[in-house]
Amino acid sequence: MQTKLTLRLDESVIARAKTWARKRGVSLSQAVASLFEQLPGAPEKALSPWTQKLVGIAVRGKRRPLSDEAIRRAHLGHLEEKYR
Repeated sequence: MQTKLTLRLDESVIARAKTWARKRGVSLSQAVASLFEQLPGAPEKALSPWTQKLVGIAVRGKRRPLSDEAIRRAHLGHLEEKYR
């Protein structure tokens, strides 16, 4: 079922929108409906404070991430220390 929607916009915005729609061969209503269809549904679930801290640490780090080989060496060093 379609329902009428009234929007209040500046005349210059309406004129630009009509020109844009005309150049693309669509009505302004179709263009607005297409835009609204792209809006996300339910809001995304917010990250927990703990997860936000972890993301912040990962993003904020200025060092380059360790290579797989460096991680392997560090782990082997840890195991050697642990089982001496």
